[in-house]
Amino acid sequence: MARILITGGSGFIGTNLVEFCLRRGDEVLNLDLRPSRNPTLWHAARSVDILDSARLTEAVRAYRPEYIFHLAARTDLEGKHLEDYAANTAGVSNLIAAASGLPGLKRVVFASSMYVCRLGYIPRNEADYCPHTGYGESKVRGERIVRDEAGDSFAWTIVRPTSIWGPWFDVPYKGFFKAVEKGLYFHPRRHPVKRSYGFVLNVVAQLAGLVSPQVDAHRVDGRMFYLADYEPVDIKQWADMIASAFGTGQTHEAPLSLLRALAAAGDCCKRLGLRNPPLTWTRLNNLLTSAVFDLSPIQALCGESPYTLEAGVRMTVDWMRRAESLSRQELRGTTESRDLTLRTRRSKTIP
Repeated sequence: MARILITGGSGFIGTNLVEFCLRRGDEVLNLDLRPSRNPTLWHAARSVDILDSARLTEAVRAYRPEYIFHLAARTDLEGKHLEDYAANTAGVSNLIAAASGLPGLKRVVFASSMYVCRLGYIPRNEADYCPHTGYGESKVRGERIVRDEAGDSFAWTIVRPTSIWGPWFDVPYKGFFKAVEKGLYFHPRRHPVKRSYGFVLNVVAQLAGLVSPQVDAHRVDGRMFYLADYEPVDIKQWADMIASAFGTGQTHEAPLSLLRALAAAGDCCKRLGLRNPPLTWTRLNNLLTSAVFDLSPIQALCGESPYTLEAGVRMTVDWMRRAESLSRQELRGTTESRDLTLRTRRSKTIP
């Protein structure tokens, strides 16, 4: 049993990691401003802002963890400037300061992102960066802060999750699953695309492997690892697998010219104020770009993944169905409660 602190444990990957650690008997504290996506994990959380250095330091030092997973970050792509992503830069510095000199601390794992390089650019080494967004630039800065400020104060590892999906996810891949379910996904005809995607429970197992006592420290100290399923995913085959799990048959294909027209229309809608059009030029370019990373370093440490692609898809579809059923029950309960309140009020006004 380990004593684990997770910043950002209320997010997508964090929720799954907190649940994984608790199930295997670890002591876990989640530091996050938001409540967990899974209400059954609220007991393991404390509301702390990583930009509040004093409060963060107090919480970390009071808990005295053996292992820290630093997942807290701003992850959207809406920010235009590096300054919009202070959580990804100043937040990293604050965590390093809080962890430095902490008795009993064995390792800190810092989550970065594949977006330290634009999609399709495969870096030549760990220090080869090519960001194209404010978010990506903030993650580059965060990695450099770890290397410059953590130094040898404690043992640390950097991870770059790629495109991760699974239970408790949201934008963008939950939307992809829903589009496939509704028959609204159209793959570019005669345009195969392969990507390093990761089922979240396989990625959680990889995170756990990085802090395993069975792994020699020299194999992970000061290193960076991409996290994803080891085999790249063919997007069309994956979409067909999702459609099959939903019971909707195979997905459709469309001429690239049509998808380009729809992407242009989506950009126009976005300029007019529609926040999330089905297709934009950015999404289409992402869809058309293959991105396969070298996962052999993490595979050498962690061995085979616990879940196949098919199993991950089935588990995700099952989770979506349960979540939607629960939402309908909650909505029905809210409606019934409101109707009961209205009937009570009316009965009191009848003379």
